[in-house]
Amino acid sequence: MKYLKYIVIVVYVLAMPGTSFAQYKLYLTVAKDGSGDYTSIQNAVDATKSFPDKRITIFIMNGVYKEKVKVPAWNTNLSFIGESKENTIISWNDYFDKIDRGRNSTFFTYTLKVEANDFHATNLTIENTAGPVGQAVALHVTGDRCVFRNCHILGHQDALYVAGQNSRQYFDSCFIEGTTDFIFGAATALFDNCTINSLSNSYITAASTPEGKPFGYVFRNCNLTACSGVDSVYLGRPWRDYARVVFLDCKMGGHIVPRGWSNWSHTNRDKTAYYAEYNSTGPGANPEIRVDWSHQLTREQAAKCTLNNILSPVLPEEPQPEEWIRCK
Repeated sequence: MKYLKYIVIVVYVLAMPGTSFAQYKLYLTVAKDGSGDYTSIQNAVDATKSFPDKRITIFIMNGVYKEKVKVPAWNTNLSFIGESKENTIISWNDYFDKIDRGRNSTFFTYTLKVEANDFHATNLTIENTAGPVGQAVALHVTGDRCVFRNCHILGHQDALYVAGQNSRQYFDSCFIEGTTDFIFGAATALFDNCTINSLSNSYITAASTPEGKPFGYVFRNCNLTACSGVDSVYLGRPWRDYARVVFLDCKMGGHIVPRGWSNWSHTNRDKTAYYAEYNSTGPGANPEIRVDWSHQLTREQAAKCTLNNILSPVLPEEPQPEEWIRCK
């Protein structure tokens, strides 16, 4: 009886909510046809343990999930793994005037918002289908150490909001499409082997890098493309003072204007912005006639733009970037 009583106590403790010994699911499945654990992505997120000790993975089967999804700050170490990037689609259609919440309405228009640290996404399409109606965010990321691999991020104006003054985000082999300022925000973001597609004559980036940050946006080995009829696109303009954007070994289509960069109207942000290129190729590469306040990097300067330097740890105990960019 003494041993039976001990076993009952142990089982009770293990079952208690919040105990460090409590079990929780590490793998969940979302399927629209009801064959998974959930039919809604948001319902699956809401069911995951807050601040888990181990990574939780949500497998999302093919389908168009018409929902506005939020990953709160307490849902850390969470992965979304789609069945295929072409057919696993998170879709919504909010835009500035539709939200109608005043001058900051843009920031409520997201399709997917990630507030949590250490979020990973693979093989997904994230889209805002509102069209050319003003600001309409597809993906809004404020979390730190967030990774997006082999994803489509589709929208028009303000499609991708890389936010968080101290956040670091990594995009690998993604297709990112939009119109005006369609990659914007204050985060440090590294884009590797991505296709950046312009839907209209406008600006690709609108960085707001905080003063003192060594890196803002870095594009490495990316391909800059455009839809038919688009022939006048700037690499970027500074949304705030101290904006920093660098293109390394990128192929640029003829839609990129020879001057490359533009200042934000009626400001002196060109005085503090740091816009640079190294080894740009293609018809849009015109290093000799870029704006005189931009830079062409030397080989030695470009060599400093490594993954570790760009996404370096802030605290000594943090994992190295090579570790946290791996989707598990």
